[in-house]
Amino acid sequence: MRAFEKYFMLTVRNTTIEIVRGSVIDQNVDAIVNAANTSMRGGGGIDGAIHRAAGNKLLEELRRAAPKGSATGEAIVTTGHDLNQPYIIHVAGPIYRNYEPAEAARLLAACYSHALEAAEERNLTSIGFCSISTGVYGYPIEEAAPLALETAQKYFYNRDSVIRRVVFAMFTAHEFDVFSQALKVLL
Repeated sequence: MRAFEKYFMLTVRNTTIEIVRGSVIDQNVDAIVNAANTSMRGGGGIDGAIHRAAGNKLLEELRRAAPKGSATGEAIVTTGHDLNQPYIIHVAGPIYRNYEPAEAARLLAACYSHALEAAEERNLTSIGFCSISTGVYGYPIEEAAPLALETAQKYFYNRDSVIRRVVFAMFTAHEFDVFSQALKVLL
């Protein structure tokens, strides 16, 4: 962990859930989760950063893996290409204004649970998340953070999982603070 990173942790059965300050791209995990769009062709924010870091072959693989894009909440798995992580799990989060709040919450929770299921299916032991849908998609981070953490906590609560470490990497200080406060409620 870099000196500038702060962190908080919660253990659920055999899995630790961590909140760190930093980029998801910099995390030492088996897979990172990309907050993608439904076209699965790259975009702005973290999606664009992951595509730039992974290189051109990522787009080629996505064209094969998701020729028509994906539904909101669905997980599409690719290799990491030029990234340090072997896998990227792409999920398209909900655009908040396009849904009633309950449906937006259901779709956002599906992003996190489907990404965890995809990692589990591949026997991955660690996964890194960014904050899905809280940028240009407009999901209020004060609502999204508790939902994301509770979804992860519930996922591991009643199962023996091969996933031992879940990292929520928050790029900005505000994201880190909101996720940290949400995690403290679960402790």
